Amino acid sequence: MKRYTQVPELLLGFDTETTGLSVTSERAIAYGFSAYRFGVPFWEEHFFVVPDRPITPGAQRVHGLTLEDIESKRATEPVYPLAGGLLRAVEVLGDFHRRGAYVVGSNVSRFDLEMLRRSSLSVLGRALDDEDLDLSLLRIIDVVEHDLAIEPSREVRPRRGLEHLCRHYGVRPGGHDALGDARAAVEVFLEQVIANNAGQASLALTTDTDSYFDSVPR
Repeated sequence: MKRYTQVPELLLGFDTETTGLSVTSERAIAYGFSAYRFGVPFWEEHFFVVPDRPITPGAQRVHGLTLEDIESKRATEPVYPLAGGLLRAVEVLGDFHRRGAYVVGSNVSRFDLEMLRRSSLSVLGRALDDEDLDLSLLRIIDVVEHDLAIEPSREVRPRRGLEHLCRHYGVRPGGHDALGDARAAVEVFLEQVIANNAGQASLALTTDTDSYFDSVPR
């Protein structure tokens, strides 16, 4: 991955919490999206999904969510059935891709997007390679890979998970909450760009985010 010295106009932070760590057999139970324009947050969405399999004890220790917790959120948060959650995630990613957004996350290609692809194939019968959303065409910024481009030495920075990157760049951690981690990934990337510019922000612009927000999918 190249070292970014400018912030793309439109960024979409993306993260999931899941039933487990295997992209081949587990499911997302929470999706978080956080959109930034010219480095300024202007839209976000967070929703939960009722999975078709149990949440593993290891995953539960990380994000703290049980099936009962997800069901109890119906009064205050969007909670989708499995297929509905997949369709909503595909809709958001497809819409922002058509707007020119870069999807930002931590291990986002190998984990979050790969689990989305496999789940979509098994649940919806869609490989996510069509006109609605072709995952191979997404503009992706993985903050872990970007950090390796900034500092290739694994001895200098042996651990580069999102929590470690937040600590290194002075960003508030997301706390294994899908929306919080989506925000944190974008904030880490913004700090990485500043580091690539010897401590200077690459661009400081304001924009009419209200009118832009009006056209974002609800």
